[in-house]
Parts: sequence; structure tokens; C-alpha cells
Amino acid sequence: MPLATDEPQAHLLLVDDHRDIRETLSRYLERHGLRVTAAEDAAAARRLLKASAPDLVVLDIMMPGEDGLSLCRHLREATDLPVIFLTAVGEPTDRIVGLEMGADDYVTKPFEPRELLARVRAVLRRSRSLPVGAARQKGDGARVGFDGWVLDLARRELTAADGVAVSLSTTEFLLLEAFARHPNMVLSRDQLLDLTKGRAADAFDRSIDNQVSRLRRKVEADPKNPTLIKTVWGGGYCFAAEVRALP
Repeated sequence: MPLATDEPQAHLLLVDDHRDIRETLSRYLERHGLRVTAAEDAAAARRLLKASAPDLVVLDIMMPGEDGLSLCRHLREATDLPVIFLTAVGEPTDRIVGLEMGADDYVTKPFEPRELLARVRAVLRRSRSLPVGAARQKGDGARVGFDGWVLDLARRELTAADGVAVSLSTTEFLLLEAFARHPNMVLSRDQLLDLTKGRAADAFDRSIDNQVSRLRRKVEADPKNPTLIKTVWGGGYCFAAEVRALP
């Protein structure tokens, strides 16, 4: 069933070194309303990324030359493009590393094209549902301040007003970064999952609600009566703070 016609046609970049996979998936996804550009390796993908503007990247991990993990690292440093990994059976470490690196989802080979299509649609729905202007800006605002706190986005360090550093887990940092980059916006749990690297929380069996509770204990004066990370009933959470860029 094609994507709804009121949505702009999504453009996928498919990166896989197996020609039969590229051709089979391209035909299947195009039949279901998607535009697909295929690349046989990371070098070709980098060239195509400069020449086109895909909405999502489907990326094989195991490729000759530069692998998918390295290309994903490049994408996360330069863009906010959603990434879905294609991974081999029996390689859970690659999947976890990929999710920690910023992939939004993964599909394990061998797989049914219908499964990949469903995951592509789910990731596109999440990314398209983000508030206007919510895309992360790379390279700016390396340090931000709010309510006496300083968050160093490059070093992943949080410092209190008295200069004391507060340790954050990877997921706590990603969650606080998402809030700091989208102040005074109501973000649903699905949007927060997308902003905190998709299914990374699921991979470690930690929900967004649990992470919010842990984060509140570190940044709120009274975690039971939060003033920074407010719950919006039926909506999600809102970071009620004035966030400013620091030199």
C-alpha cells in the first residue's frame, strides 16, 4: 500500500554492497510510494549525499572499505538524517553500537521487505512529527546555559552553578540535550525517543519516563515538584527554561 498522497514523497538513500539487495529493495520500496537512490558503498553514499537531499538512510553495517558504523558517525556529526541499519544475524554488539551511535532503528538480515517498509514508515512518521525548527543544528551552541546550569554539548558535561560537575548516563545526556535544544516545546514520548536516538532506550530496557525521573533528580531543586522538566498530561514533557548559547 503506497504512502498517503498528502505526504511529500519520501526520498531514501539505500547503501548496501550486495547488488541483488539494492535492486530488490529499490523496486519494492518504489512500488510502495518511496523514491530510492542506491549506493554500493560508503564512498558512493558520501557523493550522493552531497548531490541529493534524502529524508532517510538505510545503511548496511558490513561493507568493504568504510563500514556502515563509520558512515553513520559521519552522518551524526553533519546531519540529522534518520538512519536504519541493516545488520547480520548474531551480531548484537553491532546493533547496540549502532543505536548508541545514533541509528534510529535496525532490521536483521535476512528480512522481509515488508518489515523494512514498516520501519521506514515509522521512522519517517516520527521525524515528520517533530515541531517545526526542531532539527538539531550542528556545530553551533557547543555550550548552553539554563537556570544556573551549564551543559557542554561537545564534551557531554553538565556543571552546576557552583562549578560542581554532575555525571550523566548516555541516555540522560541525550535526553537533556533534546530538552535544551527544544525549550518551551511540548515533546511527546515518541518524539523524545526519536531525539534520543530512536530505539536506544528500548535496547537497554529503559523508558523515557524512567529517564525523565532520573534526570529530574539531578537538575531539579525539588524533583517531586519539577519546575524545569514539566509533565504535560496527554502530551509528553516540556522543558520550561530559558536556554542561551554560551561562549
